[in-house]
Amino acid sequence: MAITDKIYVKNHRQLASQLETSFPKSAFSGATLDILFTGDGLAKLDDASRDRALDFAEDFLDCDCQSNPHCGCPQRKFIAYLLELRAEGLGPDAIVDVMGDDYMLYAYPGDILSFLDNGVRTLEAAEQLAEVDERKEMAEKIRRKKRELSG
Repeated sequence: MAITDKIYVKNHRQLASQLETSFPKSAFSGATLDILFTGDGLAKLDDASRDRALDFAEDFLDCDCQSNPHCGCPQRKFIAYLLELRAEGLGPDAIVDVMGDDYMLYAYPGDILSFLDNGVRTLEAAEQLAEVDERKEMAEKIRRKKRELSG
């Protein structure tokens, strides 16, 4: 299961009440993206919620794909966002706090930790493959990224 499947809308019940409809808690669910970002969904939200939803749309839903937002770009951008937060030295708890402040999203810190751990393990495998292939520059680049991710 991808990390983006484990990212949830904070204050889900309150937002569902404001929108006068139900939608999945998962932030990257197709139905959630459709309800929040098509029609007059945003107009029904209070100012603070609308601002966070617009920030989310600007940062993750802005692509030229014909099938946007169901193209995978939002998920890839969000994963890059999580990795950037980790590169800044934030741990799982702090990452959850920041994404809550930035976009009214939440996740369980354990899920974020698992995502980061899987990333380190993937980089370790890539580093070993680069070394076997005698691609020393690539191995060093991967090693640096692994250090960033593991802190």
